[in-house]
Amino acid sequence: MPSPVAQQPLSHAPPPTAPAPPISTRADRYERPVLAAIVVLAAALCLWGLGHSTYHAFYASAVRSMTDSPSDFFYGAFDPAGSITLDKLPGFLWPQALSALVFGFHPWALVLPQALEMVGCVLLLHLLVRRWAGVPAGLLAAAFFTLTPVTVGLGRSVTEDAPFVLLLLLAAEATWRATERARPRTLLLAGVWVGLAFQCKMLEAWAVVPALAATYLVAAPVARRRRIGHVALAGAVTVAVSLSWMLVAALTPTGARPYLDGTTDDSPFALVVGYNFLTRFRAVGIDAAGSGSIVADRAAHAGQHLGPGMGDGLGKMFSPGLATQTGWLYPLAALGLVGGLLALRRGRVPRTDRLFAGYVLWGVWCVTFFAVFSFGSVTGHTYYMGVVAVAVAALAAVGVARARRSRALVVIAVNVVWCAALALRYPHFQPWSAPFAVALGLIALLLAGLRRPAALATALAAVLLVPAVWTASALSLRYNQPGAFGRVGPTSTRAGTPPAPLGPQHRRLLAYLTAHRDGARYLAAVPGWQSAAPYILAADAPVLPMGGFTGEVPYPAPAAFRHLLDTGQLRYVVLTAGTFRARTPAGDLARWTAAHCALVPSAAYDPLDRTRLLYHCGPAHQG
Repeated sequence: MPSPVAQQPLSHAPPPTAPAPPISTRADRYERPVLAAIVVLAAALCLWGLGHSTYHAFYASAVRSMTDSPSDFFYGAFDPAGSITLDKLPGFLWPQALSALVFGFHPWALVLPQALEMVGCVLLLHLLVRRWAGVPAGLLAAAFFTLTPVTVGLGRSVTEDAPFVLLLLLAAEATWRATERARPRTLLLAGVWVGLAFQCKMLEAWAVVPALAATYLVAAPVARRRRIGHVALAGAVTVAVSLSWMLVAALTPTGARPYLDGTTDDSPFALVVGYNFLTRFRAVGIDAAGSGSIVADRAAHAGQHLGPGMGDGLGKMFSPGLATQTGWLYPLAALGLVGGLLALRRGRVPRTDRLFAGYVLWGVWCVTFFAVFSFGSVTGHTYYMGVVAVAVAALAAVGVARARRSRALVVIAVNVVWCAALALRYPHFQPWSAPFAVALGLIALLLAGLRRPAALATALAAVLLVPAVWTASALSLRYNQPGAFGRVGPTSTRAGTPPAPLGPQHRRLLAYLTAHRDGARYLAAVPGWQSAAPYILAADAPVLPMGGFTGEVPYPAPAAFRHLLDTGQLRYVVLTAGTFRARTPAGDLARWTAAHCALVPSAAYDPLDRTRLLYHCGPAHQG
């Protein structure tokens, strides 16, 4: 039976200027055991098999470097010598670096924080939806979110979105409490949470601001002028906390911190606004040229091979590549949003009505992120969809809990068809699941006129069967690689670096460079992060990655490169044949090295090495 809170008549809503009555905190008898079961399931799905985790070579190299010094930790240095940063803000890696400091540098230690963060997201979503629409809706939202593949994928990955989603949910929770009693200090806390989320995913964090601001502006029980003032003050806090890292980086003299990857001018503005924002919207005609960021096609499309190609547009969010990770419950979510708003309109509820506030929060949240991802390039990375899955789960849960049972059954039947249609796009993956779900749906319709509770339970089982199968497949290494990009199911790839990546040739070259370091800051300069990562992961070796993540970054500058050589901070450069042909800053440095430095015979470090060229560039060896 629905709780008294869920059945509260809309006619009992408070007058427009009065606070909403408090939600009863009394838990129904079934709530705690059911919630405990959902949380245990979420924890099992996220934590099971983390011992088989792999390194994400780019992020893991940065985590290892960040454990070396407070400066490397704060700035997110990619290399142990603190030469260049990641190509994004480092906040999402701070928990991973702390975990590595506590448990040691292991692949599972880097994945563990994301697993715990996603379990926290399940609990927070339950709390938020419970306060909004009652106990049944809260439990359904937690269950729906747990059984969404992207949720478990994020819990088993090292990407930015697990802490990002958690921080946005914390912001939503603070906004909800602030809205109930018009508490400006609590609204300021929401601004702090959004600002911290900015340290994880930069300007994407601000996409949640319309939902939070609209909720308070619409439903807070206080005069309009004060509502506007409170939101403006919270916005100022959001901006201040968001820009805090950028301000520190901008005010730190060049050379006293790592160079900012993704930029041509070492500017935090170029990193955040140009490289990580404007370049994402090139499909709609936005040009990042002049922003000081790297805008080459290689930078704009880096990582597309990791997922299905999806053109930017309104249909992208419904494409199988994204919908199978996050969109199984789209029809139910539409029922929750549209049906709920229509019901409230018929009831003529005041603006402070709690149900109305919840529809504003989750409706604006869902629509905003749908629009952002429809027209902003996510380069095939499904882990971006975590923030969408939150809103879909919340709205779908309320759709089931509050709609008329007959209407809910009809929409669930439509949703079963939608699930089956998505599943059939992958006919070789668990082919039994789609027909079995349809069969359960038919049984539910047959039961509708006889035993309605049994019909609803059967219908829910039918609609959750296929997404649950996809989600559970994460427990198999065939369908999910812990430590990688978080994709779950038949489109998952075994991307990653094993815990001991140094092969015999790498070890021989490392031994030679270590023996001949002679007090230099760097063991060697190498072309790009891919060449540097094996040495950093295995030995925390201070190698200098030329060209940054894309190879297009003008770091080190030619004058700075020669200064490192002249002062003895750098003595060796490791190159490959392909580096000389590259029309990039790293290629320019390679050609200069070949013309001015002495080639070390391969017999000196590895007679069997036919792929790499080692140059000695000390002052006495420069031509």
